[in-house]
Amino acid sequence: MELRVTESTEDELSIEIAGEDHTFMNVLKGALLEHDDVSAATYDVNPEQSGGQTEPILTIKTEGADPLQALEESAVDVREKATSFRDAFEAAA
Repeated sequence: MELRVTESTEDELSIEIAGEDHTFMNVLKGALLEHDDVSAATYDVNPEQSGGQTEPILTIKTEGADPLQALEESAVDVREKATSFRDAFEAAA
């Protein structure tokens, strides 16, 4: 997975996440929106015809928190949920 910061301020972060699609982006966006300090989290995937962007760009807006820290915490949450799901699935099989 390749990451490229396209914009960064004290309370906003836009990051291009190469090689991902709606499946991963929706999960990450949902985890971000569960954090109290995140006021908005969205992503955009445009077809090539709309200016050449083909990779999703995630935008995070926070209130009084570092958006990069919110992204890191959300990624940890996604990993923990995936591990928990895998363990429950294996136990049920």
